Amino acid sequence: MATPARGGLLARPGPRWGAYPERPDHAEPRRRVTLPLPWLPTWLPDPWRLALCRPWLNRARQLSSETTLDLPACRQRLRREGFTADTVALALAHVLQVTQRTLGLRLHDTQLLAATLMLDQQLVEMATGEGKTLAMAAAAAMAALAGIPVHVVTANNYLAERDAQTLAPLFHALGLTVAHIAPAMSPEQRRPVYAQDVVYATAKEVAFDYLRDGLSTPQGAPPLLRGLSLALIDEADSILLDEASVPLIISQAQSGQAAQQAHRRAVWWQALHLARRLRNHGDYTIDTGRHSAALTPTGEQHIVGAAEALGGVWRRPRLRHELLGLAVTALHALQRDQHYLVREGKVELLDTLTGRVAVGRVWSQGLHTLIELKEGCTPSAPTETLAQITFQRFFKRYWRLGGLSGTLMEAQAELRSLYDVDVVRVPERLPSQRQAGPTLVFATADERWRAVAERAQEMQAQGRPLLIGTDSVHDSEQLSRHLQQAGIAHTVLNARQDQHEADIVAQAGQAGRVTVATRMAGRGTDISLDERALAAGGLHVIHCQRNESRRMDRQLAGRCARQGQAGSTEAWICAAISNDPPTPTETKLTRCIQSAIVHRSTLSPWCWWHLRLPQWLEERRQAALRRQLLDQDRQWAQQHQLARQSRGPSA
Repeated sequence: MATPARGGLLARPGPRWGAYPERPDHAEPRRRVTLPLPWLPTWLPDPWRLALCRPWLNRARQLSSETTLDLPACRQRLRREGFTADTVALALAHVLQVTQRTLGLRLHDTQLLAATLMLDQQLVEMATGEGKTLAMAAAAAMAALAGIPVHVVTANNYLAERDAQTLAPLFHALGLTVAHIAPAMSPEQRRPVYAQDVVYATAKEVAFDYLRDGLSTPQGAPPLLRGLSLALIDEADSILLDEASVPLIISQAQSGQAAQQAHRRAVWWQALHLARRLRNHGDYTIDTGRHSAALTPTGEQHIVGAAEALGGVWRRPRLRHELLGLAVTALHALQRDQHYLVREGKVELLDTLTGRVAVGRVWSQGLHTLIELKEGCTPSAPTETLAQITFQRFFKRYWRLGGLSGTLMEAQAELRSLYDVDVVRVPERLPSQRQAGPTLVFATADERWRAVAERAQEMQAQGRPLLIGTDSVHDSEQLSRHLQQAGIAHTVLNARQDQHEADIVAQAGQAGRVTVATRMAGRGTDISLDERALAAGGLHVIHCQRNESRRMDRQLAGRCARQGQAGSTEAWICAAISNDPPTPTETKLTRCIQSAIVHRSTLSPWCWWHLRLPQWLEERRQAALRRQLLDQDRQWAQQHQLARQSRGPSA
């Protein structure tokens, strides 16, 4: 790939940047370019930030009010001069005028500010309901007018398809083409999509296609992508941090003999058989944060005789310990309908952050086979890794990177460290009317679900729509049974109903509607309220989730009281995390809660701290894991490169 000089204006395919623009791994830290906005330090109060930028924004609005705007001349100036005060103002003027004409919408100053900051390679925190989708489209349109291939990265496939279709009139009126990547598309279908000016897709789809481009293409086929010029990321903290906890891997089935594969399956069967003989107390420990289990010395002594009697690998202590640790993890740490689904005889992983099925993702080191055997499914063939990359390394390869989210400020230090981008917050257009109720705590899950059913009846009587956020598919279905017993009509949105997501979300804002959802409703979900719902007091959200970060808590609360509307939220916590015997930490936390409060009373500050402390520790642990994963990914890439070089050019 060509590495242009720092004086290059805009990274796009061509003689200067190469046919496939891509930022090298060891490039200098990404720096902001000179855009017309004044320097806006992160500590600057939101109203001051907008006030400093308003003169320039007014200039763009004045240009948009002119009767004649020459679109070809604007594109030529952008491609020739790059992003300057004059060219960006002119491009914004075109976007303003066309948006009003095609969509009947008026871009607000906060949206214009966010769009321009994204072009300046910054991440923008913008409150939910403030029009992030349109701000993203404005930034994408200005970059595409300059000839830059734009990848708009969305939180899920539903949003990619929705936004590409909804905003197509805007892009077409500007002389731009737009399309979206669907998971079922073949390489022959994807290639013309990536040839469009603006492409909407999920992060995993683009990253996997990038990995496929890095592999040798059959019969000299051209690459799928046109390089990594500009990525605009919606829900940036979710993609750049929360989803960056596992590497993306392209693998293929190993070409082993049938006898070897049968031997592997026999070993996994034996591992499950031995693991079932272990006792709950003392033989193994479960790490709920990592969703893993490990054998204790007591468990090792308890099982060593039976294991060595099997012979073979079971007489090797280190390998025996690893195999039994994986088997205990499969049996006790990973639960059906919480970490995975079983559909049509296949095990499908669930994304713990979004609640959606993680299409194509499998557990490694034989864990996936153990889960299949545990659930009575036909084991899949073992695989070998052909290529892998993490989001940390992938998104740093874009020459320009920007994004939006409603929750970024808590993670600004980590984002700057991993991706060389700053975080800036833009103010809300209208004051928030959200009302936060007291946090309640319940001793058991059943008590909480019965209380939720009572609250649902109250909301229906008032004519207010209700959204209830749950942790897992299992929890959502358990709550659904309580609502059915109470005679409350409701709708469930989890990974089993992912095909009906659009219809469920469209109806969630109707007066008296009760919607039970997993984390699928936490991000990128715009619940539109009808007039009766608004008059009754807006959407009410009951937060029943144990999220790994404060950002995820804010996302669920952000579903209500959008754009200055009325709305309310409250958090209902269950002291018992699971039906398993409590860990020492859980026991201490439960005692603290029960000693400080009466059942269903508000939490004292002392108990609130004890509940938030595990979340704070988990945030730190996840950040350390992401850094460790990046280091491991870099090491794997170096070893893979050395292996390819040793095999020669024909490899």
